[in-house]
Amino acid sequence: MDLEKSPPPQQQNPEGCLVVAIRIPVRIVVLVLVVPVRMVWDGLVVAGRFLNDTVFRPLGRALLWVGRAVFVWPFVGLWRYVVVPLGRGLAWLGNVLVVVPCVWLYRYVLTPVGHAIAWVARGIGAGLAWIYVRLLTPLGHGFMWVLRGIGTVLAAIAVGAYGVVAWLVRYLLVVPALWLYEWVLTPVGRAIAWCVNGIVRGIGAALYWTARILIVLPAVGLWRYILAPVGRVLAVIGREIGEALGHAWRVAGRISRAVGRFLGTLLRWIFVEPVRWVYRSVLTPVGHVVRDAVLRPAAGAARAVGRVARQALESARESVRRARADVRQMLFGRPPEPEEVVRREPAGAETRTLGSSTTALTKD
Repeated sequence: MDLEKSPPPQQQNPEGCLVVAIRIPVRIVVLVLVVPVRMVWDGLVVAGRFLNDTVFRPLGRALLWVGRAVFVWPFVGLWRYVVVPLGRGLAWLGNVLVVVPCVWLYRYVLTPVGHAIAWVARGIGAGLAWIYVRLLTPLGHGFMWVLRGIGTVLAAIAVGAYGVVAWLVRYLLVVPALWLYEWVLTPVGRAIAWCVNGIVRGIGAALYWTARILIVLPAVGLWRYILAPVGRVLAVIGREIGEALGHAWRVAGRISRAVGRFLGTLLRWIFVEPVRWVYRSVLTPVGHVVRDAVLRPAAGAARAVGRVARQALESARESVRRARADVRQMLFGRPPEPEEVVRREPAGAETRTLGSSTTALTKD
């Protein structure tokens, strides 16, 4: 039973007396102002569609055809019949005059020269490698052994000197600096930081309360008691004006449609129906009479004349053909008749029977 119950209607927000008082005058004023605009707009739309169908679209097609004839087709013909053959000819000349000689030069001149240079470079590299391995490497090893010994001696001397210097630096500089940092600089720095922190906090609190009293509280009061109510009223007025514009635009559309239908009906009864009656009652019977009395007999006569002319042309062709045959026979004689060739295979397919055969060996 709960499923069959209809859902409760949604509660709408109640509208105040200000909204109701603003809505009716605004809608009346907006309707009076919007109806002429909507009728002008509908008239412009109808005129634009008519111009588009009768003027702009045919004009655009004509301009498109003229553009193709003036710009596209000449360039296409130039490309197809001039540029492409010329390019192919230049490509063939370039291949014959540049590519083939360059390939021959690379294959039969540069490649052997490069191979010779590479062979010489490999020989020089092998000689330099032998010098490096047999001469320079032993000399380098000996020089490094001498330097390693000298470095060992110098490192032993430096270690002893470093220990003495490190002890002096530790007890003359590091220990007094640590004592000064721990027992003098650290307490003084903490005291200075505590004083600066207290001063900054006091200045921050004073600035906060000053800004709150002088700027924030007046701005909050201005927003809460002046700007927010005025904004709500302006929002209601703007919403009502927008809804009134939409409602007036729809109503004006219906009025414009009714006026357009009335004008269309008036135009149809004044112009279209008389023209239609004249075409149906006057021009159509006259056209039928003209067709039956003039055009059809004229067409029959034209067909008869054409038939006679075709027969005369056929007779003339046949006479010319016979005359040519007679002249050819008088000049060259009668052509020899083709001899009949006897063929071994039968001319047509014969019916098979029980006493006959179609093979060449058993054929009767």
